[in-house]
Amino acid sequence: MAASSRARVLDLYRAMLRESKQFSAYNYRTYAIRKIRDAFRENKNVKDPVEIQTLVNKAKRDLEIIHRQREEGKERKR
Repeated sequence: MAASSRARVLDLYRAMLRESKQFSAYNYRTYAIRKIRDAFRENKNVKDPVEIQTLVNKAKRDLEIIHRQREEGKERKR
């Protein structure tokens, strides 16, 4: 994996963890963090650039979902 794509993947990983840590519900928070860590560990040895890009795109969509769910959770509390 090229250094730039490695940095991009690590930034995405950190962003996903950061967003997940903001879930107010303990169960949602721990589940999301565990799933993110497991998925990134499972795919850490992927070498194919096309597959890496596919996984990065999926992670970006998942990050948007996490963000949206976290925001909806905040609105429900109000």
